Amino acid sequence: MTNNSVLKKVAQMDEQLFLTLFNYNSPKWLKTAALGFSKSGDGALYLLLCAAVWWLSSNEQHQLLPATVLLGFVIERPIYFLAKNRFARIRPCDCLVTNAYIVPSDKFSLPSGHSAAAFLVATILSHFFPELGLLFFAWAAGVALSRVVLGVHFPADIIIGAAIGSSCGLCALMLVVPV
Repeated sequence: MTNNSVLKKVAQMDEQLFLTLFNYNSPKWLKTAALGFSKSGDGALYLLLCAAVWWLSSNEQHQLLPATVLLGFVIERPIYFLAKNRFARIRPCDCLVTNAYIVPSDKFSLPSGHSAAAFLVATILSHFFPELGLLFFAWAAGVALSRVVLGVHFPADIIIGAAIGSSCGLCALMLVVPV
């Protein structure tokens, strides 16, 4: 099997999984939950959370959280923008289905910026608050999946976004947090 045929097969599987998850007949509660998760990944929550931890925590280690998240985004954003423009993958709502439940902020889908950001923040928060790690990653997965349910990303977009975000979060932790 050639590389081209493997990529074609993966793309077909990705499209089929998208069509399974994005469904015009989805229950109202699923669309509402997806909109809520997606909104929570828009960015304002990250700023609020970092400011709150910095302001309210007396733990010296927790004071490193805002700088770690900031550095994580300084690393992640250029990677995200370069990948987005390099891959230039058309969004499913522009090539596979007639419309999405939300209007995307740009025309390309790979990688998912919401997924990258959510997993970056979940990775860093899980380091500082390990007892809540499962909750942070469940939230990040909800943000990522919401982007498919809402019709603006293929499943591969969110998987690659999650990998980018998690990697950048780990990188930031290694650079900021003393061992």
